Amino acid sequence: MKKRFIYADNAATTRVSEPVLQAMMPYFTEQYGNASSIYELGRSAKKALETARETVAKSIGAEPSEIYFTSCGSESDNWAIRSVCERLTPKGKKHIITSVFEHHAILHTCQALEKNGFEVTYLPVYENGIVKPEDVKNAIREDTAIVTIMYANNEIGTIQPVEEIAAVCKEKGVIFHTDAVQAVGHVKIDVHAQGIDMLSISGHKIHAQKGVGALYVRKGIPMTNLIYGGAQERNRRAGTENLPAIVGFAKAMELANTDIEERGRKTAVLRDRLIDGILKLPRTRLNGDREKRLPGTVNISIEGVEGESLLLMLDMNGICASSGSACTSGSLDPSHVLLALGLKHEVAHGSLRLSINEDTTDEDVDYILEVVPKVVNRLRDMSPLWERICKEESV
Repeated sequence: MKKRFIYADNAATTRVSEPVLQAMMPYFTEQYGNASSIYELGRSAKKALETARETVAKSIGAEPSEIYFTSCGSESDNWAIRSVCERLTPKGKKHIITSVFEHHAILHTCQALEKNGFEVTYLPVYENGIVKPEDVKNAIREDTAIVTIMYANNEIGTIQPVEEIAAVCKEKGVIFHTDAVQAVGHVKIDVHAQGIDMLSISGHKIHAQKGVGALYVRKGIPMTNLIYGGAQERNRRAGTENLPAIVGFAKAMELANTDIEERGRKTAVLRDRLIDGILKLPRTRLNGDREKRLPGTVNISIEGVEGESLLLMLDMNGICASSGSACTSGSLDPSHVLLALGLKHEVAHGSLRLSINEDTTDEDVDYILEVVPKVVNRLRDMSPLWERICKEESV
């Protein structure tokens, strides 16, 4: 079998695209001014900064004044939750609502706030990986400060009923934040039309460089300072702006939202081929709802194999994949997302996440579907767990 190289871990990060790189280059070498300087080179940098802000805002249906540039989605998540909680604490609002399978940027922030006297309600997601709007409604109290539910899950790709949740929050007068790091650029988002109050984005998921992101904050929601020491980002986040990254990020947002629906349909066809092909293996299951999922994300549990061994053998065959969130890949514990779906520990340990995009070809899918069964069968042949499963089935 000829070894190929196939990158199927775009939910972890993406390559910087050529148009994005070209958009960035002048701001390293020619237009290197500080956007806070008043001479021409500085004014040019300021213009590029605000043009980028307009582009990002337009991509999600926001106003430029509602966009704050950050270093990543995790920073945006932290800032959104902490800012709202700090502002509303004097009003007695010390309750947060989230779900059990959020990104750790949300969960760990909530846990830190619990140590400071906040109470957090962690909503279940059920077997299909979907949060029910009625659960959100029932959990809201007089002292609820913020509801934060991710737009699409980073491990299993399920898309949440964001509009319905936002409507519940609006009805109850509670601020709604969504971590849309995995969703932006893959599904059409209009924050005003959908009633979203705050939204987090990360550039490296959509072919921009690592280290840049944004936080959308609806006009009228006051923000606390994230960093003190300068007037950048409307006096809320001090520090000279990373202009090359911001310009590249804006270009990536523009490209990601061009023909988004058509690209999504084409990617979903390949995604479904992967799902159908891998599910032909015995004792496998798709994690998350079959229909309400991102166009490029597949997460399948394969009994009788261990996730790390599966990934290493796929890598030996030139396939880059994941067995859960990249942010927790150093942990030996099963994915908290898969456990939240009700999976047993030994089943959660054997999950495979494949995240493809518009660069993935039919031939790539063919190769993955050729290699995965061979790798799985080889691992199962060596697995005492698989031997036990087979014996239990025969009884």
